[in-house]
Amino acid sequence: MKIAPSLLAADWKNIQTELDSIKTADWLHLDVMDGAFVPPITFGPKLVKACKEACSLPLDVHLMIEKPENHIEQFVDAGADVITVHQEACTHLHRVVQLIKSKGIKAGVAINPSTPVSILEDIVKDLDLLLIMSVNPGYGGQKFIKHSLNKISEAKKLIEKNNVDCLIEVDGGVNTETARQCIEAGADVLVAGTAVFSKTDRTKAIGELKND
Repeated sequence: MKIAPSLLAADWKNIQTELDSIKTADWLHLDVMDGAFVPPITFGPKLVKACKEACSLPLDVHLMIEKPENHIEQFVDAGADVITVHQEACTHLHRVVQLIKSKGIKAGVAINPSTPVSILEDIVKDLDLLLIMSVNPGYGGQKFIKHSLNKISEAKKLIEKNNVDCLIEVDGGVNTETARQCIEAGADVLVAGTAVFSKTDRTKAIGELKND
């Protein structure tokens, strides 16, 4: 089980201190939003590069943007270890996934709450990561959508059916209660924002999410 704290919930005024406080995490999750695919605008490659220089965690870059294929190279150059794009944002999804993999990093695809897992049937063999959005993308602090547990189970079955080495990541509304439910359903990576950064003891918070 991997825990990927989301920088979206951190105090950006003290970013080095925030990153130092999550050294026991497994990945750092970076939500890139463009104000078009989702309402907010967050940050771009420059902040990703700064995080690469400031911490040793693998960078899990989640592109919530339109036409992500136009920006893959910039985020690879910035230091992304995993780049995840949205199925809903890609007209030519297979081409985008292959572009990411051609850069020597891991490729993921995210699906929104209203998108069925079955839509990934023809792409799952090419994926390193399948991201289930358990809230509607765009804002932190939302309530976990319970139906997401069924989607995690469906994703697990799809991966096993195709015999591929693909991790299942869950993003949105993760806390100690929903984390346990996600793990039981088959999740491998949990994105956690407020569940980590709202706590004084981040090491303890990360351990609790892992059910340690």
